[in-house]
Amino acid sequence: MGLIVGRMPSSALRRPAPNPPAHLTLLTPAVDRLAALGTQRRYRKNTVLIEEGDSGDSIYIVLSGQLRAYVSDSRGREITLGLHGPGEYVGEMSLDGGLRSASVQAVEPTVCAVVTRETVMRHIADDPDFTQALIQRLIRRARLATESARSIALLDVYSRLRAMLERRAQPQGDGTRQIAERLTHQAIASEIGCSREMVSRLLKDLEEGGYLAVIDRHLVLMRDLPARW
Repeated sequence: MGLIVGRMPSSALRRPAPNPPAHLTLLTPAVDRLAALGTQRRYRKNTVLIEEGDSGDSIYIVLSGQLRAYVSDSRGREITLGLHGPGEYVGEMSLDGGLRSASVQAVEPTVCAVVTRETVMRHIADDPDFTQALIQRLIRRARLATESARSIALLDVYSRLRAMLERRAQPQGDGTRQIAERLTHQAIASEIGCSREMVSRLLKDLEEGGYLAVIDRHLVLMRDLPARW
């Protein structure tokens, strides 16, 4: 799954990945201190680090690259729960000893600091800054889960697509807004909970309507998206 190459000095952890996407965060001091206690591992693109339903005793702190957390059903349909870049971590939901609640895959070549549950629990007791950050993260996770459930239950597919594009769009100097990641139609479908064909049709309609363009494989919002479609 990955190659262990040894512990990483704390000072090295502060170097961000080259040109990370805008939504990725850097290591905070509290996460930096925890990462220094872990073991560095490298994962190839598409490697599955965590399988939903498995037992787990470690968290993964992203040092470079990007991870995708997702859930799937018996028919292979997937919903993306989130993307996690440098300074973020996954696997904390199993700190209570329960089974993994989601799968995690490397979106690109990724380096993580892998920290065992025992080490994390000691660190929680010793580092109040990390403890507070962890509590805030779990609260955000719960809030996002509620918003996601509400979106899937109450919003139509176009409204979910519009919300996702608006959330990711970055303002450009020419007045347009660009999606930093090069998202495939399947990746979008997995995130908003619909078929790839539906995403393709909606994006084509928006492009023909002059609302959206594809430039260098990036989605670019040329003007405000309509509230309804």
